[in-house]
Amino acid sequence: MEDKRNIPIIEWEHLDKRKFYVFGICMTMMIRVSVYPFTLIRTRLQVQKGKSLYKGTFDAFVKILRTEGTAGLYRGFLVNTFTLISGQCYVTTYELTRKYVSRYNNNNAVKSLVAGGSASLVAQSITVPIDVVSQHLMMQRKGESMGRFKVRNQDGKRLLVFGQTKDIIVQIFKADGFRGFYRGYVASLLTYIPNSAVWWPFYHFYAEQLSSLTPKDCPHLLLQAISGPLAAATASTLTNPMDVIRARVQVEGKSSIILTFRQLMAEEGPWGLTKGLSARIISATPSTIVIVVGYETLKKLSLRPELVDSRHW
Repeated sequence: MEDKRNIPIIEWEHLDKRKFYVFGICMTMMIRVSVYPFTLIRTRLQVQKGKSLYKGTFDAFVKILRTEGTAGLYRGFLVNTFTLISGQCYVTTYELTRKYVSRYNNNNAVKSLVAGGSASLVAQSITVPIDVVSQHLMMQRKGESMGRFKVRNQDGKRLLVFGQTKDIIVQIFKADGFRGFYRGYVASLLTYIPNSAVWWPFYHFYAEQLSSLTPKDCPHLLLQAISGPLAAATASTLTNPMDVIRARVQVEGKSSIILTFRQLMAEEGPWGLTKGLSARIISATPSTIVIVVGYETLKKLSLRPELVDSRHW
C-alpha cells in the first residue's frame, strides 16, 4: 500500500555517505556539549537516596554550579564523547534496517519500530562500557563520591582528567573484572531499545498529525521540530522507570534488576520510578529539537547531487 504521509522521508539510498558522516559527527558533538549538564544532573538525581542531596533539577543545577563550578557539570564529558562512535553506528543501523524492512513491509510505523529497536541494540553494545565509566566520573563530587568508586589523589594533587578516567577504569576492573564494564547491559537494553522503538513511530505519528492540522505551506522542518520533543517526552515518560533502575545497577554495582526494583519500591515507593524524569525531559526537549532539525537538515545536505533539485521542502 502506498504511504500517504505528507512529509517526505529521505531514505538511506538518497544520501551522499561521506557528507552524512562528516556533518553528523560535528552536529552530534555540538548537541552533546549543550545537553550534557542535564544528563549528569539526571544521573545524580536517579542515584541519590530520596532527596538527600538535591530537591530537584534546578536545585541540583544551582548546587553543583556553586560547589563544583562549571567543570562539575561536565564531569565525565571527555569519556562520554567516545559514544560518538555508537551514535554513528546507531544512525547507520537505523537507516539500513529501514531499507531492509521496506522490502517486506512499507508501513512507516513498522519500519520505524523495527529500525529504532535494532539501532539501539547495536549502539548500546558499544555505549554501555563508556557509560559505566562516565557515570562513575559523574558521581565524583568535591571531596567525595556518590557511587562505589572514588577518584584517588596522588600526593595530595588532583588527578588530570584522563588520570581520573584511568583510575576509575582500574578500580572497576579490580572489583568486577571485564564484566564490570557491562554492568547494567540488560537494563540498558530494556531501557533504550523500547525508548528508541517508541520514539521513531511517535515522531512520524506526531509529524503526520500536525501536517494534517496545519496549512499546506507550513514548513515541514517546523512540524518535525515540534514532533521530536513530543515523541521524546512520550518515550521518556514510558521508559523512565527502567532508566532509574539502569542507573542504580550501573553506579551502585547491583547485580539484579528485580532486586534493585524491589529495593527502590521499598525505600521510595512508586514515585521513585519518576526520579530524574523532569531533568530527562528538559534535556531531551532542546536536544531533540536540535537533533531533529539537525538530522533532517543533515540528510538534506547529504542528498546525492542529482536528487537535490527534485526535492521540495
